[in-house]
Amino acid sequence: MAVRDPLEADLHGGPLTNAAEAILGHIFARPALLREALTHRSAAGQKRASNERLEFIGDRVLGLLIAEWLAERFIDEQEGALGRRLAQLVSQPVLATLAQEIGLNVALSVAPGEARAGVRRKATVLADALEAAIGALYLDGGLDTARQFVRRVWTGPMDLQSEPPKDPKTALQEWAQARGLALPSYALEDRHGPAHAPVFRVIASVEGISGSGTAGNKRAAEQLAAADLLAKLCHEASSQTT
Repeated sequence: MAVRDPLEADLHGGPLTNAAEAILGHIFARPALLREALTHRSAAGQKRASNERLEFIGDRVLGLLIAEWLAERFIDEQEGALGRRLAQLVSQPVLATLAQEIGLNVALSVAPGEARAGVRRKATVLADALEAAIGALYLDGGLDTARQFVRRVWTGPMDLQSEPPKDPKTALQEWAQARGLALPSYALEDRHGPAHAPVFRVIASVEGISGSGTAGNKRAAEQLAAADLLAKLCHEASSQTT
């Protein structure tokens, strides 16, 4: 069964374009930016750019806007505490969760084979798409437009930060201990790439639930895996109480 490209609709007012604009809260003067932001590299081609360049821009814009917001909100905190807050709010697990919550995954254009493989559910893909969307909002509507989107979508994660977050491995360990669970375990699942630029993939597990992280060193990959797992555990706990 063929998987339809969600962006094959008319970019000037097609139903899926309208839905994507509603998600982002902005009508694009340059609809091509929206198309680019929602194009995974698997669906890119000679006449269609992927969202990687916009993701590069959006990553910087998001960091600026979150840092600005934190400085306004926590006027007595110093750089270290603000930095931990920032790192958590722009982390891959948070971005991936938010992208799925607002429905950005549905609008993402991927190659049919990748769609069948479930690429729209991958945290890296979701996080990149959200950053690319922010980059597109910034280029099309300016910093105020991007700011309005970020402050709307990040309100929940921002409100949850009553205290500066700990590093993910410490936070995950304390979460497990507080509930009488076994301590998290970490396993190196894969290591590839040249000696001067290795890539590590680590799996973190607690009570049969796992999270993954990929980075240029094992320690960073463990932190990402812990953050991914903690986000899953917190989401599952929240779902059980609602």
